Amino acid sequence: MKIKAIENLENFTGTVIVPVFETSPKNIVPISFEGIEISSKVFFGKSNSHYLIEKNNVVYLFVGLGKKTTYKSLKTTFRSISQKQQELLTHQVVLHFPDTFIDDQVEAVVAGLFLGTYSLGHFKKKDGHPFLNAEFDLKILSTTNYDLVVAKAIKIANAQLEVLSLVDLPPNTVTPKYLGIWAKEKGDQHGFEVQILGREAAKIEGLGAFLAVGQGSENEPQFVIMNYSPKDSTAAVKHVGLVGKGVTFDTGGLNIKTAGMLHMKCDMAGGAAVFGAMQLIAELQLPIKVTAIVPCTENSVSAKAFLPSDVIKSYSGHSIEIIDTDAEGRLILADGIAYMLKNYKPDYMVDIATLTGSSVGTFGYECGALFTNNETVSKQLQEAGDAIGERLWPLPLWDSYTQDIESDIADVKNYSGKPVAGAISAAKFLEFFTEKHTAWAHLDIAGVAFGDDEFAKSKHATAFGVHLLTKFIENL
Repeated sequence: MKIKAIENLENFTGTVIVPVFETSPKNIVPISFEGIEISSKVFFGKSNSHYLIEKNNVVYLFVGLGKKTTYKSLKTTFRSISQKQQELLTHQVVLHFPDTFIDDQVEAVVAGLFLGTYSLGHFKKKDGHPFLNAEFDLKILSTTNYDLVVAKAIKIANAQLEVLSLVDLPPNTVTPKYLGIWAKEKGDQHGFEVQILGREAAKIEGLGAFLAVGQGSENEPQFVIMNYSPKDSTAAVKHVGLVGKGVTFDTGGLNIKTAGMLHMKCDMAGGAAVFGAMQLIAELQLPIKVTAIVPCTENSVSAKAFLPSDVIKSYSGHSIEIIDTDAEGRLILADGIAYMLKNYKPDYMVDIATLTGSSVGTFGYECGALFTNNETVSKQLQEAGDAIGERLWPLPLWDSYTQDIESDIADVKNYSGKPVAGAISAAKFLEFFTEKHTAWAHLDIAGVAFGDDEFAKSKHATAFGVHLLTKFIENL
């Protein structure tokens, strides 16, 4: 796709997309644009409405935004336009930005249009979206120069598109090695270093909890370590550590899942969010040092699988009693967190995972669960999420919940066994391995990483976390 700013529509043929804020169905002043007038009785900019008219070989698509709009609603609206109105986007497209638009609104619109190129039909014969044609023209009509904003929006969308694919592709495609190769290729392409520890290297390092989860699978686990440093590495910069859960498929292990296993290809969505964030952070050249770890493995059922009541040794040196093999995500995160702290010592650390059904029971599908004892970090993460529509809400880490992970035989156990407060006890388990880091946060995104919406008939990925993590780091 080629993108170019223009000053007018002289000699243009194609489609013009015109965002319109809501007026009133009783407004006597018609909506006007390029000599076209639309009566408010027909169209007045109501949210989720649009009006189509052709004049002089130009198709005008007026898109209603409502009286007030958010980043998320704008992004969703224009993703829908891009996906569902492809027949109008086959030649040239002009995207008009009203004078009242601000940078974030421009970013949301452009990112939404590019996200509309995504389709779940990875294994179907299909025509590609017009925007994916290298010769396609997208022109920007505005009195303000938005070149930098548009370029950033495309980078955001590209990172999210990568994550949508990673999470939606089947587990016989997206294996731990597939993710390792992906990371290597993106590191070379965008400028971050990648180191991968396979099974033997992980044994040498002592990543016992990580290896235990994957020992029942024929697919070799991959402990993926990524490092991004800003170009001006001589300046004193903050250092952020990211850890993402990369379970490429979760059967539950010997505590096999009795429901919902079909969708367990999404159990690496936290890790995928970290992968996407690393791509985006490097592309944006943020002036922050970032180290990211994604322990990638498959939790399978076999004669080699780890057992309930096993006691395993983690990278931190602490022993863990296995109460439930389906509480595996916290085990690989424990080793990821401990490895991060010992070897990289970041100023801030955030882990992200599709960790518990309990978080879904608490918040439904509206937001992720946020755990941290640092009020400043909590506020920064929530503000970053609110700004782009990836919302978080805090749950407590009170000491009274520590009893849920106390073990008689080991230093800690991986599951409380209780049918309540599951998200909290999981967070307390992770906290045990943080060495009381003063700026650690845990994000449980089980309810928001994979779900239903207007863009497909079946449940699918959302790419939640990619932009959130990047925005959080960008604002530090």
